[in-house]
Amino acid sequence: MRTASEYMERAEEVLLHTYNRFPVVLDRGEGVYLYDMEGKKYLDFGAGIAVFALGYHYQDFDAALKDQIDKLIHTSNLYYNAPAVEAAEKLLDACGMDKVFFTNSGTEAIEGAIKAARKYAWNKDGHRTDHEIVAMEHSFHGRSVGALSVTGNPHYQEAFKPLMGGVRFAKFNDLESVKACVNDRTCAVILETVQGEGGIYPADPEFLKGVKALCEERDILLILDEIQCGMGRTGSMFAWQDYGVKPNIMTCAKALGCGVPVGAFVLDEKTAAASLAPGDHGTTYGGNPFACRAVSKVFDLYAQNGIVEHVKETAPYLEACLDRLVEKHPCLESRRGKGLMQGLVVKGLPVGQVVKGALDEGLIVLSAGSDVLRLVPPLVIEKEHIDEMADKLDKALAGK
Repeated sequence: MRTASEYMERAEEVLLHTYNRFPVVLDRGEGVYLYDMEGKKYLDFGAGIAVFALGYHYQDFDAALKDQIDKLIHTSNLYYNAPAVEAAEKLLDACGMDKVFFTNSGTEAIEGAIKAARKYAWNKDGHRTDHEIVAMEHSFHGRSVGALSVTGNPHYQEAFKPLMGGVRFAKFNDLESVKACVNDRTCAVILETVQGEGGIYPADPEFLKGVKALCEERDILLILDEIQCGMGRTGSMFAWQDYGVKPNIMTCAKALGCGVPVGAFVLDEKTAAASLAPGDHGTTYGGNPFACRAVSKVFDLYAQNGIVEHVKETAPYLEACLDRLVEKHPCLESRRGKGLMQGLVVKGLPVGQVVKGALDEGLIVLSAGSDVLRLVPPLVIEKEHIDEMADKLDKALAGK
């Protein structure tokens, strides 16, 4: 059997180098812990980038996937399958919207949302093709050309231009900036309810409500990206529900399948009825029985185990622990976030150095933007895990 070092060396030879990986080969998971090939234990406050909401090796979830493997993994969208219907019913019930299209990832969900918005405007405006989308600065929506086009980070974009045209960028949480970008060609406004990669910035309630009112006034579609902040992470099943601002299109992924690659874009009745039609959009793998069985079981387990309620109970304790760390360590400037999606602003040293120090202590955390330490743990964490995280992070910061 190969050693961890041999796997890492071979990875650099055979995998395209688009990630600067940490020198760890993760081997297995149990609950909220991960273990590397050499047996070292890590408390996971990254959850596979906000994916493993239920933690690792969740018995009922694993059993459902094994059962589906024994029945049917894939057919195609030329036929119906029961798990897709059941997953769609549960997702729509959770968000109160009307139609869903299952994808393989969050990026693909964004692509579908963009297409739906443009088709809606195309039908409405007599087949015009000059429509524009307003997106936010410091946003992140994915790496494909369409998703990258509405991602407000020039560094990600510069090597891949020309991108999709017709995109204007406004300032997040600045309603007047959004209004200045809107014109008679605007077909949609897209934003993350809580900006993730850009630095863990929740939308201000007045801002989100103002954008919604502007969209309704101008018959512009509001697209809310809930790929990272959705599925209970902020204390509501979807973050927008806490604001009382319902989108026309919502995208979700990550914890939707708790590790199984699946995403979705969801539409209200108005948008679904006047946008994508047969032949406009498709996918080979999206909505297959295996992925949709995962989605269906995730919603069952959320309901049975009160996951969203648990987040509401646990988040204040996490916030208090993080606030104490900010008070103690001069290199931490502030905390911001919502629910179990929290960020610590780091000053005076590279955030990657803090991430590496935490890893050395047996704690997995992430970065967001250039100066934010991101904590997005499994939603099943308990106070004892938060205490353990605080102790490990305290030691990592003390060593800087």
